[in-house]
Amino acid sequence: MITRGLLQAGARVVISSRDAEACAQAQEQLSPFGEVRAVPADLSRHDECRRLSDLVTADSEHLDILVNNAGTLWDEPLATFPDAAWDTVVDLNLKAPFWLVQALLPALRRAGTADDPARIVNIGSIAAIHIPQRPNYSYSSSKAALHQLTRVLAKELGPQHVTVNAVAPGPFPSTMMAATLDEFGEAIAASAPLRRIGRDDDMAGVAVFLASRAGAYLTGAVIPVDGGIATTA
Repeated sequence: MITRGLLQAGARVVISSRDAEACAQAQEQLSPFGEVRAVPADLSRHDECRRLSDLVTADSEHLDILVNNAGTLWDEPLATFPDAAWDTVVDLNLKAPFWLVQALLPALRRAGTADDPARIVNIGSIAAIHIPQRPNYSYSSSKAALHQLTRVLAKELGPQHVTVNAVAPGPFPSTMMAATLDEFGEAIAASAPLRRIGRDDDMAGVAVFLASRAGAYLTGAVIPVDGGIATTA
C-alpha cells in the first residue's frame, strides 16, 4: 500500500522483511511502479536493524523518508497470555522503530532542511485509540506506546529538521488482518460510519501526504485512517 504510493510519487524505496522470499516477491510486484530494492532483515533484533541501516545508507548518506511499518500481534485470552507474547510484539512494534530511528537519524538529519524536513512515519493502530474487540493486550499496548514515542521524538527532532508522525490504520486487507476480515469483514465494514474497510489508496494517500511538501509543517500527529470506527466511537 504505502510502498506503491511512494513509488508512484517518484520515490526510490527500500523494503524489508525477515522473510527473504516474501521480500523478493514484493520487489517483483512493486517494480513496475518504480525503483525498489528488497533487503531481508529481522527487525525484532537490534543488530539486524543496524545492519539494515548500513545497507540502506551504503549508496547514499541521505535518507528522506523512514516508514516504520513492521508489526505483529498475539491474540490469546488473558488467563493464558504468555510472557513471549509481550517480548515478541514489543520487540517488533516498539523497539524496532526506535532502533531504526537511532541508526538512521544521521542520514535523516543530512536530508532534512528547515523548508523540507526529513520524514519519519510510524504505523500505529486504532487499537491504541479505542478498546479493541479482541484480546490483543501486547499489540494495543505496543501501539499506544508507539503513538507516544512519536510525540516525544517529534519534539526532540523538530529542531533537527525531521518530522515524526504516526498513522493509525483501522481495518485494511493485509496478511495480519486476513483471518479477521474473512470471519468478520462484513460486520466490521457495517460498523464503520463510511461502511467499508480501508483500501490500498487510502493508506497510500496519507503516507504520500506526510512525505510530500503538503506535510512539511506537520509533526507529532497521530492520524487515524479507519473510516470513523475509532474517531466516532
